[in-house]
Amino acid sequence: MSHQDTGALWGQWHNWSWNGFRSHWRVLGKGNQVPMLLLHGFGAHSAHWRNNACFFANAGFKVYGLDLIGFGQSDQPTSKQLPKLNNQFWAEQVIAFLEEIVQSSKNKKTIIIGNSLGSLTAVNALLLRQDLISAVIAAPLPDPALVQNKRTSTPNCLESIRRLIINIIFHLIPLEIIVPLISRTGLIRLGLQFAYHHSVKSDQELNNLIAKPARREGAAMALRAMCIGMATRPRSFTAPFFLEMLSKQSFRSPILLLWGREDKLVPLQIGQRLLQEHPWLELAVLENTGHCPHDESPKEFNQYVLKWLDLNLDITRQEA
Repeated sequence: MSHQDTGALWGQWHNWSWNGFRSHWRVLGKGNQVPMLLLHGFGAHSAHWRNNACFFANAGFKVYGLDLIGFGQSDQPTSKQLPKLNNQFWAEQVIAFLEEIVQSSKNKKTIIIGNSLGSLTAVNALLLRQDLISAVIAAPLPDPALVQNKRTSTPNCLESIRRLIINIIFHLIPLEIIVPLISRTGLIRLGLQFAYHHSVKSDQELNNLIAKPARREGAAMALRAMCIGMATRPRSFTAPFFLEMLSKQSFRSPILLLWGREDKLVPLQIGQRLLQEHPWLELAVLENTGHCPHDESPKEFNQYVLKWLDLNLDITRQEA
């Protein structure tokens, strides 16, 4: 199905079946161009790259957008179908997408740009299959584990009890009532505004693309699976572990951390600390910008990413 090249309806739309779930994806650009995959953040989907996809396609990339399972127009699994959803699951979805749809290989690696949860998923995928990924731009990189005490280990029996309590709590919370209430009132705009530095009140397209998936029948069940999955992950599924493992490799694909200085959800101090701990990372900061730099400051974001890719990758791209 063909759609327009700009705005939330960008690209040609397709569905892809993976592990019994339907995944929505879209693409813009020519077949012989350098592949680039855009991964959205929590609560968003591929339409959130409305201000970026056309720019990168015109700059010589074949741009893909993927709705992670549980988001956008991809399937929202029930708790019976999938009790837990976490970044390891999404990373496996991304790897399968690179292999089956993008057809990435050692000779045709893909650039991944992620926002928030999409960044965590991208770095996870990079650790698993660096042979498919040439670079990752994480804008920004979030993970509760980044602000927790390092190397703290919990006895297995206590960890089992903690996971049980988390499961009980999230099954007791009436998300089937809360999620529709939030998605159909001004509460969703309040939550969205927290991710932006400038006012989003008049941006009806943005409000609609966030609210619409939250009104789907399976939204509450998918959210419960995400909350349980993310809260009960082992340390080997967290950003600190991924970066530690990547730092030990003699050759690694470059990673750019791109932060909005006014990010209230994942403060810039986290990115600055990551740079101190892992000097091989690069950090760039966009002024007057919140948690969604790609959408709030798209001109600056697009130009910086393009310049960084040209400096860090040996690629030949043909501008449209």
